[in-house]
Amino acid sequence: MLLTGGVWAARDIAIPPVIAAEKAVLAPPPQLDAPSLGKQETAIFAGGCFWGVEGVFSHVKGVTSTVSGYSGGKGRTTSYDEVSTGRTGFAEAVRVTYDPKAVSYGDLMRIFFSVVADPTTLNYQGPDHGTQYRSALFPLNASQTRAARAYLAQLEKSGLWNDRIVTAIEPYRGFIPAEASHQNFMKANPRHPYILRWDRPKVTALKQLFPDHYREKTAG
Repeated sequence: MLLTGGVWAARDIAIPPVIAAEKAVLAPPPQLDAPSLGKQETAIFAGGCFWGVEGVFSHVKGVTSTVSGYSGGKGRTTSYDEVSTGRTGFAEAVRVTYDPKAVSYGDLMRIFFSVVADPTTLNYQGPDHGTQYRSALFPLNASQTRAARAYLAQLEKSGLWNDRIVTAIEPYRGFIPAEASHQNFMKANPRHPYILRWDRPKVTALKQLFPDHYREKTAG
């Protein structure tokens, strides 16, 4: 297995479960949620490689669209190669569009911290290191900001993690969709070694911990 420029390249081989992704935890339900403002809502999450973030949220009931991309930096354009340097300020992120009647912003945050991202690791998730892999929330309105702040404070008090929570709440500066090759990557490449080792276990954890929110068919 070879890591080149932030992309895992290897033959189509199985990965033993003993070296699979980091352990999932069941985070508590948010005490404060963001009220629905319309028939369709959008949320943006950054939590390591966007393949896994997108892959998990695409299996959540009520999610109608997931787009991998870049957020947190300045500028209207960027690329995977530029972001992979860790010097652009952008993070790999996923834009999640959802039906608030079926799933709430609080539900999505709970799923994110339970099975997607470790909120105690600064500028890395799993094997990926650099500011582009930081965990961050990008609230799109005041209600999401209040809910995000309240939930991070709630998680800090929960005692689920030994280390302090470092996930940031960052101002929204826009979202740039990633290249086509990064969209729906898990669905298109189910046997990719990186997916098998780091991301498929996250979807399995979603199904186990949140059976009422899980669906087999992906969004879109």
